[in-house]
Amino acid sequence: MKDDILTFFKESGTKPLAVDEIEEALEIDDTSHFKEFVKALNALEEEGELVRTRKNRFGLPEKMNLIRGRIQMHAKGFAFLIPDDEDQTDVFINPADLGSAMNKDKVLVRMERKDDSDKRPEGSVIRILERATLQVVGTFEDNRAFGFVIADDKRIPNDIFIPKNRTNGAVSGHKVIAHITKYPEGRKSAEGEIIHILGHKNDPGIDIISIIHKHGITVDFPDEVLDQAANAPECISESEIQNRRDLRDEVIVTIDGADAKDLDDAVMVKKCDNGNYKLGVYIADVTYYVEQSTPMDKEAFERGTSVYLVDRVIPMIPHRLSNGICSLNPQVDRLTLGCEMEITSKGEVIRHEIFQSVIKTAERMTYTDVNKILADHDEETRAKYSSLVPMFEQMEELASILRGKRMGRGAIDFDFKEAQVLVDEKGKPEDVVIRERSVGERLIEEFMLAANETVAEHFHWMDVPFIHRIHEDPDEGKLQSFFEFLGSLGLTVKGTANEVHPQALQKVIEKVQGEPEEMIVSKLMLRSMKQAKYDPQSIGHFGLATEFYTHFTSPIRRYPDLVVHRLIRTYLINKQMDKDTIRYWKESLPEIARHTSEKERTAVDAERETDDLKKAEYMQDKIGEEFTGVISSVTSFGMFVELENTVEGLIHVSYLTDDYYHYDEKSLALVGERTANVYRIGDEVEIKVASVNTDERTVDFELVQSQKPKQRKKKNKPTATKNRKKKKR
Repeated sequence: MKDDILTFFKESGTKPLAVDEIEEALEIDDTSHFKEFVKALNALEEEGELVRTRKNRFGLPEKMNLIRGRIQMHAKGFAFLIPDDEDQTDVFINPADLGSAMNKDKVLVRMERKDDSDKRPEGSVIRILERATLQVVGTFEDNRAFGFVIADDKRIPNDIFIPKNRTNGAVSGHKVIAHITKYPEGRKSAEGEIIHILGHKNDPGIDIISIIHKHGITVDFPDEVLDQAANAPECISESEIQNRRDLRDEVIVTIDGADAKDLDDAVMVKKCDNGNYKLGVYIADVTYYVEQSTPMDKEAFERGTSVYLVDRVIPMIPHRLSNGICSLNPQVDRLTLGCEMEITSKGEVIRHEIFQSVIKTAERMTYTDVNKILADHDEETRAKYSSLVPMFEQMEELASILRGKRMGRGAIDFDFKEAQVLVDEKGKPEDVVIRERSVGERLIEEFMLAANETVAEHFHWMDVPFIHRIHEDPDEGKLQSFFEFLGSLGLTVKGTANEVHPQALQKVIEKVQGEPEEMIVSKLMLRSMKQAKYDPQSIGHFGLATEFYTHFTSPIRRYPDLVVHRLIRTYLINKQMDKDTIRYWKESLPEIARHTSEKERTAVDAERETDDLKKAEYMQDKIGEEFTGVISSVTSFGMFVELENTVEGLIHVSYLTDDYYHYDEKSLALVGERTANVYRIGDEVEIKVASVNTDERTVDFELVQSQKPKQRKKKNKPTATKNRKKKKR
């Protein structure tokens, strides 16, 4: 009924209509249908799909100068509406026009200025459709007569008022969870009650626990999920092995980080008689143990992904499975879904098979040991794994071929430095080190990309409901700004902002390789692009320059991969292609894609926040020390500088005391009025750590006196000054 009503309005609704007019148009003539009709109409109004006027007429919001979307608050009090329709521009909302809306609330906004000028469109909230913030994590402060909670999330700029009888024993300094009982009204703040005390803000580990709760990440599994995990078998039955391709005598290995415990992919490479390569990628068959609609499956869907924080992992499925029977541990039988590909010397996949199998990995290899074998030619390590060395060398050959093919078609290679914060048993940061990516990491990356593309293309041509990993073309406006910045560096791009091939962008990265601005150009290019996400539609992946892509290789830690496995089992193994099955997945996949994309962003935000927190803590005892860094961003209020270890800090414009500096938006630079000094993105500067605020996760720098910016000297890496203690990596 809801679909019928919406279709009518979109196709025939030329004006706001009364209930009886809609009823007549839809030819509703009996009581039972009328009740269903009224319920559907009310539901569409609640969801913001239709709007009721003051004269009780219904119409489409877009026809009434209204936009539906989510509120994205800023710490300074203003907000943006992120429209549901991704083709629409974000709308600026002044604090006075927010009504009582809070961060992430679903709202209707009336446009105040059409987007026909250079200025961003503005609007005001006229209706709150759905509240997103039900609980707030923050620090409790007791004011004798009452209390209040200062939210950890700075996008909730106002304190939460807590009546004296609702404090639940909290005292000043406690990290708490407050349940909102009343939302803001006029000048009144939101009101709440303390429902949980996490601990004192200075207690060890409370900082990370607060971040986990702030992002709504669930740590403990429900009892029914743990019971299901406890009942999972510890070994594989002979009857199940009979149903699968037995590859236990094949030489198959896992290659992962030394600290990885959930091993969900294993690989094998052979040289064929015809000169081609046979690549086998074998992925843990999680769906055999996590059946659809069971408590564990529902919990995995809710979580969406495992979350990897500085000092802990919050798994998507219980450890008994993720580190046990599902993990491809060495020299034990494990159930897998295999994707075997025959690949030519030019990187073309000319033949492939997708099937269920049983394997027994020959060895649990680490990236470190594979790198010693292939990059360092370490004699001791090569002797230890002598029987496997020939296969690793073939893997290196094939990975190089696949990478050459991928780069040849125009894939963009963002080779960012990735930092790891090392902490002690109490969670105190001891060092920030750069993760090295060598041949071991790269060959696994290439093999996983090949398997993901092969599986995606297979199901694209089957033309059945499927879940894809997509990356849409870049935002035209952001890309144009990026092109203008490149122009200030003397760089040009083949193509225009509304039509550019990824290969043209990759060539820019190649041009600045080894230059101080390499990292900055890569970051700004990435910011100009849209986020990758999950989607039922196969529209391709811009960054990888491929028409077909999915996530197949990590079902232990990503729910979309688990769904891909379930679809493989449904379509290929069980041969279920009936109308009911197709309809079920066609209806289910849009919500699975939306929810898991959202959970992925939540996990990334939590991971980034914990990294920023621990980096700030690490810099606390570095105040007064000097370092060399590169300007990573320039704003009207100052410039951000990134150190070699990826710690980023702000030099506020007020710290630039040798001149008055003005912000040049086009060249993204601060320009001195009298000295004509120019500080722009990519310049190398000497800084001193001025202050650290762990509550805000921020570091402040100041320039070392009597220096000018070192502009774009060719240099591979910024190095620390003599005051910095270097550690071996």
